[in-house]
Amino acid sequence: MKRILLKLSGEALSNGSGSLYDHSFVDEVAKTLCEATREGYQLAVVVGAGNIWRGRAGGGMDRTDADRMGMLATVINAICLKDAIIRAGVGAAVMTAVPMSPFAEPYSAEAAKAHLEAGRIVVLGAGLGIPFLSTDTTGAVRAAEMGCDAMLMAKNIDYIYTADPRVDPTAEKLEEVAASTVLALNLKAIDATATAFCLSTGMPIRVFGLKDPEDILKAVRGETLGTVVTPE
Repeated sequence: MKRILLKLSGEALSNGSGSLYDHSFVDEVAKTLCEATREGYQLAVVVGAGNIWRGRAGGGMDRTDADRMGMLATVINAICLKDAIIRAGVGAAVMTAVPMSPFAEPYSAEAAKAHLEAGRIVVLGAGLGIPFLSTDTTGAVRAAEMGCDAMLMAKNIDYIYTADPRVDPTAEKLEEVAASTVLALNLKAIDATATAFCLSTGMPIRVFGLKDPEDILKAVRGETLGTVVTPE
């Protein structure tokens, strides 16, 4: 693999600290991303917003408005991560699906690929710019647009399981599973729309936990880690 899309959850930026950000952890994540870039990998990162806002937290709000708030929250996270990456010594750019000058560049696949080829890390915010679609789906679509070799998903779980292990003690972890099986069994670790999209485009996905930022580098290098979701 050379060009990789990393989906980073918003919760990862808070690292269970109870604050919006665990800045020391964010800095460690940034250093790991920079190390991967120095090894020759091209990285784009889609950030979630779970540390700030989730659309379903909107109660009786209109779903479109609630999701738009989530998109804005991802931009805040993208700027935070970009700042940490630059301080760690590698160039970075925030690109968004909706125009947000001067906070970010407007996203286009061509401009994003130019950044990647120049050795910069691209941090993507504002989702796809439309409601009802998750940042998992954003990652799947952007990975296809930018010609990525794989999509990595850093989650708050270490594997995909046959059931929720917090509820079902018989749940078994899966080291490899077909995307069609994930959909058929309605496994919740990945958004179903993202899974279906990767199935249709042939994009492999690796799902892993982010207890240690070094796990990102292991996943980028292709080391055995978490669950691989195959398109076949």
